[in-house]
Amino acid sequence: MPTKHVVEIGRVAVPTKHVVEIGRVAVVHFGPFAGKTAAIVDVIDQNRALIDGPVTGVQRQAIQFKRLRLTQFRIRIPNGTTSAVVAKAWKKDDITAKWSQTQQAQRLHATQLKKSMNDFDRFKLYKLKQTVNRAVNRKFVVLKAKASKQQKEKRQQLEKKEKKPKKKTAKKPKTAKK
Repeated sequence: MPTKHVVEIGRVAVPTKHVVEIGRVAVVHFGPFAGKTAAIVDVIDQNRALIDGPVTGVQRQAIQFKRLRLTQFRIRIPNGTTSAVVAKAWKKDDITAKWSQTQQAQRLHATQLKKSMNDFDRFKLYKLKQTVNRAVNRKFVVLKAKASKQQKEKRQQLEKKEKKPKKKTAKKPKTAKK
C-alpha cells in the first residue's frame, strides 16, 4: 500500500496519497487535452508544472496544477527529460493499460460516452433502463412476498409453541366449612 504523505494546510495536517513529483502520472481535466494522461516532467513553480504525454498525444506544455488530477502511477524519469525518454518509461511500465483498469478511468470513459450520445441514443438508453428496472421490480416483489410468507410461518410456529396447553394438575376437593 502506498505511503501517505502529510501536507499541512494552515494548522491542519491533511494526509494525501499522491504527491506532485517528477514522473507522477496525471489526468488533464480541463482544456483541449481533457481526459488524457500525461507525466509531470518538471515543476515550474507552486502553481504550474511541465507535463508531457507522448504516448497519449498530450504535447509538452506548462499547465496549472488545478487543471490536473494526480493518479497513483509514477514513472521513473529524471528531471526535465526528453519526450523520447518519457515514452520509453511509459511503455516500460505499461501505464496506459494500468490506467484503463482503474475506476477513475472507467468513470471518465463512461461520462465521455454519455456526453457523445445523440437524442436517439438517449432514448434507447432510457427504454433499456426502463425494461431492466421493471424486471428488477418484478423479481423484488416475488422475493419480498416469499420472505413475508416465511416470516408469517415462523411467527405461527412460535405462537403454537407458546400456546401448548399446560398439564392440568388434579384439583383438591373443597371441604365444607363448619
